[in-house]
Amino acid sequence: MQLPGADTRVVELRVPGVRGMSGNTLLDAVASVEVGGDGLGKIVRPADRLRRPAPGPTLQAEGRTMPRTLEGYQWNAMTSGGIGKATWALLFPFSLANIVHWMLPPVPEGSRAARGFAVVCRGLLRLAGLLLTMLFSAQLAVVSLNMLAAQCLAADTGCLTAVPDWVRQSAPLRAALGLLPLLLVVGYLHRVAKVSWPVRDVADTRADAPRATRSGPAARLPGDNLTADPDTPTLRGLHTMAALAVITLLTVGGPLRIPETPSGMALWYAAAVILVVAVLGTALLDDPRSLPPRGASRVLRAVLNKPIRRTLLTLAALSALTTPALPDPLTLTPRGSNATVEVIAAALLGTCALFAIALIPAAVLGKASWAGLPRQLRAWVGGWAAAPMLALAGLLGGGFGAGLAIALRQLIGTDQLRLPDGYQTMTLLWGLGAALGVLIGGVLALATLLIRWRRQRTGRGAAEVRLLHEEAPVELPQATRAWRQAGWERRHAHQVVLGISIGLSIGVGIALAMRLRGIATPAWADPLAAFGVAALGFLAAGLLRSVYVAATNPRSAPHLRILADLVGFWPRQAHPIAPPCYALKVIPELAARAREHLREPNTRVVLVGDSLGGVLAVIAAARLVRGLPEEQRERLGVVTAGAPLQWAYSRAFPSVVPPTAMAALYGALDGRLHALCRGSDPFGGAVTSWQRQVVANKLLGFGYRRDGTVGPLPAGVRGAHGALIIGGDHWLPDPQPAPVAGRRWAPGVLRHTDYSSDPEWDDAVAMAAGLRPAVPENSPTGEQTQLFGLGAAHRGLFR
Repeated sequence: MQLPGADTRVVELRVPGVRGMSGNTLLDAVASVEVGGDGLGKIVRPADRLRRPAPGPTLQAEGRTMPRTLEGYQWNAMTSGGIGKATWALLFPFSLANIVHWMLPPVPEGSRAARGFAVVCRGLLRLAGLLLTMLFSAQLAVVSLNMLAAQCLAADTGCLTAVPDWVRQSAPLRAALGLLPLLLVVGYLHRVAKVSWPVRDVADTRADAPRATRSGPAARLPGDNLTADPDTPTLRGLHTMAALAVITLLTVGGPLRIPETPSGMALWYAAAVILVVAVLGTALLDDPRSLPPRGASRVLRAVLNKPIRRTLLTLAALSALTTPALPDPLTLTPRGSNATVEVIAAALLGTCALFAIALIPAAVLGKASWAGLPRQLRAWVGGWAAAPMLALAGLLGGGFGAGLAIALRQLIGTDQLRLPDGYQTMTLLWGLGAALGVLIGGVLALATLLIRWRRQRTGRGAAEVRLLHEEAPVELPQATRAWRQAGWERRHAHQVVLGISIGLSIGVGIALAMRLRGIATPAWADPLAAFGVAALGFLAAGLLRSVYVAATNPRSAPHLRILADLVGFWPRQAHPIAPPCYALKVIPELAARAREHLREPNTRVVLVGDSLGGVLAVIAAARLVRGLPEEQRERLGVVTAGAPLQWAYSRAFPSVVPPTAMAALYGALDGRLHALCRGSDPFGGAVTSWQRQVVANKLLGFGYRRDGTVGPLPAGVRGAHGALIIGGDHWLPDPQPAPVAGRRWAPGVLRHTDYSSDPEWDDAVAMAAGLRPAVPENSPTGEQTQLFGLGAAHRGLFR
C-alpha cells in the first residue's frame, strides 16, 4: 500500500440503517447541508452557521492530525414519508413472499439435480405469490361486493341507514358501488408495482455492476446476485389481470359452477382463460438459461410480450366493468364469495405444502455450500427456513383479509352480515395456531430461563464480558445481563418466528381436516374460535391504525418504518407487488460517490455503515473491488457498526451473503474491513470472527484472514479505549467505561444505538483507511495523546 503523505486525507462516507437518522444525527453535527443527490438519495455534509459545507473533525492517525471529510448518504426517503409509503405496510405478506426467494439455498455448481429442484421451488414460489394476490383480491371483493353491496345495502336491512332508498332499490348501482373500490385498489397495486427508484451516475459504476446471472448459485462477492429481474413487468401484468379476473369470477358465482345465462357464461369463460394464462405464465417464467433467452424461454417471453399483456389486461378490466350490467348482478355474489375464497385458499395451501416438500432435497443438495462451516455460519434450519416463512406469508395474507371483514362487521354493529363459511375455519385456525404459538413460546421461554439460571450459577457465557469490563468491574452485572439477553435474541429469535409459523401451519392442518371430514366444531373449541376472531380483528385494525399513524406522523411509528426498511431492501423476484427496492439505487450511487473521491490520489475512502447500512456498505465495496484498479482499491476500506451480517444475513440468505463471499471481500481489501460490535446489541453482532473463547485471559477465535482464507486468528488485543479487537471485529464495552475528553459521552447500556459516540469509532476508521490510529497515554482523564509512533495495543494489528 502507498505510504501516507503530508497531503493524505480521509473521506468517511456514512450510510444509515433502519433507524431513519436525520442528517445531523448521521454526521454527529449541529447542522448539515446537502451537497449532492436527487432528493431521494441525499449526500450531506456538516454545515457551518451560514449553511455552507464544513470540514469534518480531524482524525488522529500515524502520529499526527489528518484532515477528514465527513459525508453521509441518506436513503430513508425511499421507505418513509407520506400516506403512499405508509400504505406499503399493507403489502407485507407480498413482501414476505418476495423475501422468501432470497432465502432459497444456493445451487452447487455442476449439480443438475440441485438446479432442477431450484427451478421447481422458484416456480412454486412465484405461483404462491400469484395466489396471494388472488386471495387478497377475493377477500376485498367479499367485503365490498358481498358484505356491503349485496347484503348491507339491500332493501329493508336497517344497515347503514344514511344510504337513501333509491340506491338500495337499484342492484346495478349497488354492484357498481361495490366494484369501484376494488378497481381502485387493483389500480393502486399495479401502480405500486411499477414504482422503481431512478439511479444517478450509473456511467461510473457500470464496470462495478455484476453481470446478470441465474438465480441459485451462491455469490462470489457479497450481493453479486442482488440485481433486478427483467421479467418483473411481465409478472406484474399477470398479477394484475389475475386480480381482475378473480373479481369477475366471484361476481358470476365462483369457479365451481358455470352460470346459466349467456352473459354470465361469457364472463366466466373469459375470467377462466385469463386465470389459466396467469397461472401458467407465472409458474413457467423462470430465469432464462442464457442471455438473450433461447428456445422455450424465448417463446414464452414472445407469447407474453407487452402488446399481448395489454390486450389481456384490457379484457380483464372490461370483464370486471361489465358485471354490474348482468341481470341481477348481486344474486350469485354470496355463493361466489364462499367458493372463490375457499378454492384459492386451498390452492395456496397446496402450493405451500408442495414448496416445503420440494425444498427438502434442494436444501440437502445445497448443504455442500456450508457443510464445512461452524454452526454459527450455517443456513437456518439447514436451508429449509424458506418454507415456514412462505407459510407465514400466506397465513398473514389470509388472516388480514378475514380480519378486515370481521372488523368491518363489528364496526357496522350488526350480526346480519354473513361471512363466507371458510372464515369460520379461518377463525378456528388462528385460534388453534395462536394457542400453539403461545405453547411453543412458553416452552422456549422456560428452556431459556433454565439455561440462563444454569449459566448464572456456573458463570458460563460471561468470560468475554468479564475480560471486556475488567477495568470497570462495577459495570459487570449490568453488562452481563445485557449480553445474555441480546445473545439469546440473536440465537433464538428466528426459532421463535419459525415456531409460530409451524404452530399456525399445524392449526391449518387441523382446521382443514375437520372441514373436509365435515366434523362440527366441538364445544371446547368455541373459546379458540372466539380468540381467533379477536386475533384477526386485532391484526387488521392494528395494521390499519399503524398505517394511519405513519401517514400522519412518520416519526411516531418507528416499528413500521423499520419493517419498511427491512422488506424494501430486496429486489422484486417472486412477487412484483412489493415496495420498490432501495438497494438497487443506494449501492451504485454509493459506489459512484466513492469512485469520485478515489480519483484524487491522496484520498482514502472508508464506507461506514450503521446497522443495515453496514450491509449496503459491504455490497457497495464488493462492487468497487471488482471495478477499481489496484492503486485505488488499496485506498478503500469498510467499517460496519451493529451490522447483522453474520448471524442474520449470512444465515437467512445463504446465496446472497455467503461466508465464502465475505472471506473473498476481506482478502480483496487486505483486511481493511472492520466491524464495531456490542455483545448487548440484539440486532448487530460479529462480522469477521466466530467461535470466540477466552483462554488464559486472552480472546481467541476463528475468522476471515487477509489472504482471503478462513482459520484461527491471532489472539485479540485491547484497543486504546478498552475495546477487544480480534480479526476485524472491535468488541466495545457497553456501558462505556468512562468519558473521553473531546468526545461526546453516552452513558448507560446503548445496545443498538449511538455507536459513533464510542472513541473506538475513529480508530476503526483509521485502520480501515490503512492508517495506524493514535493511542492516548494512560492517564485518568484521557487528555494526553500519543502523537508519534504506535502504542503496544495496536502494534500487533499491523505486523
